Amino acid sequence: MPSLAERSAALKAVIVMGVSGCGKSTLGSLLAEALGCVFLEGDAFHSAEAVMKMRNGTPLTDADRWPWLDRMAAAATASIDTCGVAVAACSALRLVYRDRLRAGIPGQVQFVFLDADRAQLVARMSARAGHFMPPSLLDSQLATLERPFPAEGVLALPAQAPPEVLRDRALAHLEPSGLRA
Repeated sequence: MPSLAERSAALKAVIVMGVSGCGKSTLGSLLAEALGCVFLEGDAFHSAEAVMKMRNGTPLTDADRWPWLDRMAAAATASIDTCGVAVAACSALRLVYRDRLRAGIPGQVQFVFLDADRAQLVARMSARAGHFMPPSLLDSQLATLERPFPAEGVLALPAQAPPEVLRDRALAHLEPSGLRA
């Protein structure tokens, strides 16, 4: 059986993307477990100032996001160096954000977009306790979201599906890249 490094020769990073409340962290942690690497939680890479802005109901700007995306790319690169693969949750709402991550992470980067309707997102965000992202910022995220273009090759999945089903569909999609034996 090929080693993880051999299996991940083509694909280096999987980034689960979407607006807040879509289930990025749940799916990302399941994928990381299946692929034998550390899960990189995008929220952990925000600056204290950015977290305070969001906690206070102020949407982030590109100036807030660029250093965050660079920290995410550096962490993914470190995971690749250690494990041969990286799995991260990152909203990656705009094409320029996805391109920044692609440019900063060596090897192929596969995005998995969790698509959910607004009502489902509001319900999920309202139900979680202790998170700094208030439901009041959802509309700004939805307004910022640039749905992935077909040429990007992003796998879009319905966020309402059970997490294990999403994991299995994502892993099946990744198999042609050689990531899974």
